[in-house]
Amino acid sequence: MPESPVVPQHDLPDRAARPRGPDPGVDPDPVRWMKIGQLALHTGVPSDTLRAWERRYALLHPRRTAGNQRLYSNLDEQRVRIMRGHLAFGTPAALAAERTLEIRMGATVGTEQVVGPAEVLVAHRDLREALDAFDETAGQRVLERLFLAHSRLAVLRDVLLPYMSDVGRRWTDAHLTIAQEHFASSFLEVRLMAVARGWDRGSGPRALLACAPGERHSLGLVCFGIALHQQGWRIVNLGADTPIEVVADAAEQIDADLVVVTASLGGRLVDGPVLRGLAATRRCAIGGSGALEGLAERIGAEFLSGDPVSAALALGEGRGPRPTATGGIGEPGQDVYTAAGSS
Repeated sequence: MPESPVVPQHDLPDRAARPRGPDPGVDPDPVRWMKIGQLALHTGVPSDTLRAWERRYALLHPRRTAGNQRLYSNLDEQRVRIMRGHLAFGTPAALAAERTLEIRMGATVGTEQVVGPAEVLVAHRDLREALDAFDETAGQRVLERLFLAHSRLAVLRDVLLPYMSDVGRRWTDAHLTIAQEHFASSFLEVRLMAVARGWDRGSGPRALLACAPGERHSLGLVCFGIALHQQGWRIVNLGADTPIEVVADAAEQIDADLVVVTASLGGRLVDGPVLRGLAATRRCAIGGSGALEGLAERIGAEFLSGDPVSAALALGEGRGPRPTATGGIGEPGQDVYTAAGSS
């Protein structure tokens, strides 16, 4: 992923001034953003009341601009209207908010292909505040506003992968407790697997993913699989700590077109007859900060460099892995690490 300096962004454009009715030929349910005064005008609920509902019940999920201004989406507008309906029937406010939040509302997912550095800083700060405090609801709100504005691959590459690396570094430096690290990992794993749901469907080539023996860090590999599936591949994921013999057997059973094995620590991916045999009979790739390019050359496998999303996109497009100065899969650019640590 090309390095980007951390510079202030202009405030996001105000897209709430569109006509309320759908334009001809336009998706009737795009994501629209508006200031709180506009949301109040559209819903008939005073701004002070909207702020209270946001503060007390987490009813609204605004996105913050680089200038720290809140922008509210059309999903927020839907929630406010539903909340008003419950209140009109005499439902207490707290219960009305709970029932409103239980309703799953849909909207077109975001399409912006890059999360700008300033927004990454805000997202990392908000995720740290939420997950360090074991606040799952607040963490979910951060992800919702990101996915409303940006493509899922942009969120994975620009926000979540660097954040996961930041969690690992803060745990290593004793700035996180074991409980906080486990909670953050569990929170992200659940959300990533939800995004991955259905990645085995389709008619494209089939990729088999696995972590090397002893390797328990699988979130980067899941991000790789999500990105590869978006390129049309079908994904079978064996997950953490998989013996190479098991990988080889599964590759034979499903007739895998590609086998990817990753490791975050050195010594977990080693030269051996089973790995060599696998690479001799099928297209294989190894990656992760614990994978060595020299090992890939010796066994005849491809070496995945760069962050998982970029590596998957390059591989899926048939361009092969893109060499970078940042090491193996799972290591985004150092500037992103610095941005995360300074927010």
